[in-house]
Amino acid sequence: MFTCANAFSQNRNSFPQEKGPYITVRGSVIDIETLEPIPRVNIEITGGDYTTTGADGEFRIRARIDDELVIRSADFETRYYTIKDNQRIRVEVQSLSNEEDIFEEEEIQGNSQQSFEGFLQIARDEYKKDVSKGIDHIASALEVKGISESERATAYELLADINTYGKQYDLAISNYKSSLKSVYDIAVDIKLAKAYFNNKNYQESISLYQSLLQKTISFEQNLEVIEGLGDSYKMTKEYEKAIEQYKKAERITSDSSIVSIATRLNTKIAECYDGMGNSQKAISSYNKALDLSNQESSESAARSKVNTADYYNRTQQFDEEIKLRKEVLEDIDNVVTDSISNDDVLTSQKQNYKIASAYANQRKFEEAIPFFEKSINEAADKNDLVIEKDATRRLSELHRDQGNFDKAAESYERYKSLVDEEYQRKEQEVYKAVRLGKDIAEKQARIRSLEKDRELNEKKYQLAFKEQELRETSDRNQQLIIGSLIVLAISLLITAFAMYRSSKRQKYANNLLALKGLRSQMNPHFIFNALNSVNSFIAINDERTANKYLSDFSSLMRAVLENSEEDFIPLSSEIELIKKYTMLEHFRFKDKFDYTLTVDENLKVDEFKIPPMLLQPYVENAVWHGMRYKEEKGLLHIHFSQKDKDTAVITVTDDGVGRERSKAMKTDNQKKQKSKGMGNIKKRIAILNEMYGDRVDVAITDVFENGEGTKVTLTLKKN
Repeated sequence: MFTCANAFSQNRNSFPQEKGPYITVRGSVIDIETLEPIPRVNIEITGGDYTTTGADGEFRIRARIDDELVIRSADFETRYYTIKDNQRIRVEVQSLSNEEDIFEEEEIQGNSQQSFEGFLQIARDEYKKDVSKGIDHIASALEVKGISESERATAYELLADINTYGKQYDLAISNYKSSLKSVYDIAVDIKLAKAYFNNKNYQESISLYQSLLQKTISFEQNLEVIEGLGDSYKMTKEYEKAIEQYKKAERITSDSSIVSIATRLNTKIAECYDGMGNSQKAISSYNKALDLSNQESSESAARSKVNTADYYNRTQQFDEEIKLRKEVLEDIDNVVTDSISNDDVLTSQKQNYKIASAYANQRKFEEAIPFFEKSINEAADKNDLVIEKDATRRLSELHRDQGNFDKAAESYERYKSLVDEEYQRKEQEVYKAVRLGKDIAEKQARIRSLEKDRELNEKKYQLAFKEQELRETSDRNQQLIIGSLIVLAISLLITAFAMYRSSKRQKYANNLLALKGLRSQMNPHFIFNALNSVNSFIAINDERTANKYLSDFSSLMRAVLENSEEDFIPLSSEIELIKKYTMLEHFRFKDKFDYTLTVDENLKVDEFKIPPMLLQPYVENAVWHGMRYKEEKGLLHIHFSQKDKDTAVITVTDDGVGRERSKAMKTDNQKKQKSKGMGNIKKRIAILNEMYGDRVDVAITDVFENGEGTKVTLTLKKN
């Protein structure tokens, strides 16, 4: 019994702790290319407050430490930021319009016998079973020769609908825009506004809904636009504007006797009042929605009851909540179809779980236990692992609180197995999602390629038509035109050649810029740790040692800065740099390792050149990730030799714990940190080899068969 109780105590301690107090976070969003502020950007705390940037790009939002800040707009990729303190945040973004996606063209074997409508019909029939197949059939439809702009608009609209079904709202936005580009349609524009909303681009959604209200649209479309605008205002916490739109929608539906719509609107009005903290008006609107829902037995009425029950739960009116949820269970049996997914609130396992939770909150354990058990059984039958897991945990806690430790332990063991099962299932879902995303990306690339081919073919057709007209003119005009075409072709070739040379020069310039940036990045860990070492010497009044260390460190930094503009330096200079660096590391960690640095006497160090500070990250890795974790004192050996007249070989060998064990011994915090040293080396070597030929090669191996020790072999070629 005591063991069981201790297990529950540990389990409870593993649950998330209460977050700290709210702070005000200030920041700005800036275009990285123009340095201009970006207004009307959606700023949101996940599960918390929402705001937008002003005309000056500035924003202010309430948050807590460790909250996730989301910066979202249709004009750039969504950015995420974890709040660490109340310092100002400067978010630099790059406009998507300045980036060009490059896709590899995929060879397509289309069925020329199948019609455009045939492909679209297959896509409509299959996409709910297999999203990627649906997209594939749309690509085949777009391959059919001679389709009209109207047909192309229909294909892109269906493609966007499939994206929406798969919750890929960013792709849906792009494809709805492509459809509207071919043929404008009010219905598609409304879908685009909804896609903006689903993608949390609330400002874009509001702007589009407002523009749609100025157009001539049908009654149903007008109702959808008004309600959609209210939903967008509600998500941006502009509750008064949202209520205004919902009441406007309610007024235009009052004569049509659409009870389900009126019920839904009053529920949303109640949620707005609840968000404003006006509990009196909130419960009044909830009651109105309930009265309307009693006029019909529908899924909409059941959802209204669920929303009201959730409100009773938040306000701790548990008796009212239980009563409503029991009515919802009856509605589920009568009106809710089997097509409702486990994610939906209208499932019997969820409602039984919430009834049990309400009883538990009232300390009515005997009444709660049967509902938890019923929720577990129903969740197991419907393969709802989340509810089954949560209900099992709560049931275990109730048995524990009643002192029935045997049943508590039994339920707890079942809960642990469900947690493992849920983890495995999520791993599988993530794997499937990654594969599906890759498959869909390839098919989207195919569609983009088809669109480019279509534009090219249209240009070819126009050119052929003009040539036909030219052939019907007089011989003199024909010769003049042919001559003009020849001149044009030569001009195009010259232009293409000039662009090719310009592209090569630009690539070379980009490589130089990249190298300059990479050379400027010396590992900050060494710099910070070196300064901390000086600080520690000063703290213990060891001024002489601090001055000596700082002098050596300054000498190394001076040498690094002197070589920072060079792609290659003499090998002799690099040897001096690595001697100074290794001496400083040994000075700090004398108790951790000894080292030797040897240079073969036949090595002609002045005939070979090497990128500056190329060896430093490998030596740092040997010290920090190899020998630092070793219990006994380690040995680092750096050796410079000459293989032949054109090849020099440098080896950095340590007898540390090895790469695999070093990874395993890292703390969680160390695993989260991402060293840039090795990445910079790979980038520098790749760029230099591209610019100057393959002059540098690196190989990393284990020293011993048990995986301990690391050997880095670096090969240099003469230019």
